[in-house]
Amino acid sequence: MLDVQYLQLLAEQYPSIESVSNAIVGLNATLRLPKGTEYYFSDLHGEHEAFIHLLRSGSGVIRHKVDELFGQSMLEADRDELASVIYYPKRNLARKRRACPQGFDEWCEITINRLVLVSREVSRKYTRKFVHRAMDEKYEFVLDELLLTDDTDADKRRYFREMIDTVLVAGIAEPLIVALCHLIQQLTVDKLHIIGDLFDRGPRPDKILDELMKHHDADIQWGNHDIDWMGALAGNRVCMMNVLRIATSYNSFDVIEDGYGINLRPLSMFAAQVYGDDPCARFQPHILDENILDPIDPQQAARMHKAVAVILFKLEGQLLLRHPEYGMQGRLLLDKVDFENGTIEIDGKVHEMLDRRFPTIDPEDPYRLSEDENELVEGIWQSFRHSAQLRRHIEYIYNHGGMYKVINDNLLYHGCIPMDENGEFERVKLDSGTFSGRALLDHLDKRVRQAYYSGDQNSVDLMWYLWCGAKSPVFGRDRMTTFERYFIEDKSTYTETRNAYYRAYEDVGACEKILREFGLDPAHAHIINGHVPVKHGENPVKAGGRLFVIDGGISKAYQSTTGIAGYTLIFDSHELQLAEHRPFRQATATETASTFTTIRVVEKMPHRLLIQDTDAGTAIRSKIAALGELLQAYRDGVLRPRQ
Repeated sequence: MLDVQYLQLLAEQYPSIESVSNAIVGLNATLRLPKGTEYYFSDLHGEHEAFIHLLRSGSGVIRHKVDELFGQSMLEADRDELASVIYYPKRNLARKRRACPQGFDEWCEITINRLVLVSREVSRKYTRKFVHRAMDEKYEFVLDELLLTDDTDADKRRYFREMIDTVLVAGIAEPLIVALCHLIQQLTVDKLHIIGDLFDRGPRPDKILDELMKHHDADIQWGNHDIDWMGALAGNRVCMMNVLRIATSYNSFDVIEDGYGINLRPLSMFAAQVYGDDPCARFQPHILDENILDPIDPQQAARMHKAVAVILFKLEGQLLLRHPEYGMQGRLLLDKVDFENGTIEIDGKVHEMLDRRFPTIDPEDPYRLSEDENELVEGIWQSFRHSAQLRRHIEYIYNHGGMYKVINDNLLYHGCIPMDENGEFERVKLDSGTFSGRALLDHLDKRVRQAYYSGDQNSVDLMWYLWCGAKSPVFGRDRMTTFERYFIEDKSTYTETRNAYYRAYEDVGACEKILREFGLDPAHAHIINGHVPVKHGENPVKAGGRLFVIDGGISKAYQSTTGIAGYTLIFDSHELQLAEHRPFRQATATETASTFTTIRVVEKMPHRLLIQDTDAGTAIRSKIAALGELLQAYRDGVLRPRQ
């Protein structure tokens, strides 16, 4: 018997025998519905246009639904158009109105009928209550009636016909079409999993987060680039300057200034003053996307880039000197520079510096910020901490994210589970103890939250270790050679060795070991991983199907490596599917699913999965059991129902 106090709390929500009985009936019926479709994306890196297109199109699934419904009754060009209307209804309505004003009402009528059929198809997995929540409340009555009308009954057909005629006469056909399209988009993607790295390189991660926040069920497994931004807002100045270093190096000024309202004018003025006569050849930005709202001259961007990088290396040195337990003394490089001769000694070898202009560095105390640099850093920090939009997004990432997630027999994480060459989980020594495997990720999850919510300084500093520490599970390399790539020609100094995990994850035994560590049965569980782009020709399916690497290069920066433009893993009630995407361009957003996406089945389920087979089903059964005890308490007179 459950605690009476718990039952009393439950009775607040279900105050009568009838309300309890109705809930039990509804929940039992829900268990028999098909499992909703889950979508897994990784390493979005600010590519908002491509991601939003994939989300609106269900990574090609919506087009396949259109083909299934209308393959025998519509020409392919008409199916292309219908799919495009679903993805971008407002744009296509405006285009159609201009192209054929005389036949526009007739086109709207036909389109509404077709969209209703698609809506019925994608809503079959859900309860009526769930579908209602996904509807635009302004058109809830009309949508509900259109979706539930029985076309086999003559009276109902007349009712349906009259309703659409009235919609046309009332002039609400266009907003109704938009509402139907948004409903289809929402119902196609039941759960949305982001396996890390929303930020950096691409133009507008803020727009990706705006889109995620509209979705009814999304979660995020933190990646190293997310941790960097989270650390910045938690007060880690090294993370903050690294955010700006990447932004200036990839010409991402729109997201910094327009997206988050962070004032870069003081940085621009400082860079112009200190590096105005410096060619900054090693700091020219990668221009993958043109800024629209805040264009900055590339040479000025290079000056800003160098100013930020120098400050970053100073602040990093200060942090690492505070934390010798990180084992990152090899990253203390400014004190190894011979500023008079323009050389640096690393691992006993002397290298010529490719850039010798460091007007703000005191050779006697190279990690000390100048007064102007210190003032600049604190001014930028005030701009970061007062950005309401940035705080809103970072808090969403905290509230909907974690180091990993276990759901429906799948283990999701961004980087790696640190392992040694013998296939054992690496023991990672931190200021708070030594951890490995699942315990390491659990501990780091807690520390990341402490950094933001309690301001614990050691936890704030630890955010930088997570970005680039040798045993960080979101980094997964022995070191980060940012300094060497800027200043040293010898490419042998750029070597970053991946953690042994990235060799072990090809092995069935290693993947099974990881799955068991997280309480999963290796016989039917999977690991879903991101972080390392899958090279052109490489199979993203590892260890006989136990692990999927879904970083396929949605970021333009990686597409030359991957040869494609990203993956989506799709888990519906029948199978696991891997969608492979080609580069997206907004100008070709109406192209067909077959030209943009290829979908292949990677695993069929032994039977169609129902909600009762999922984690949600387990939770529902627990709730049914509790409601059953509440019902019995009412009947036994232990609690008094309120009629």
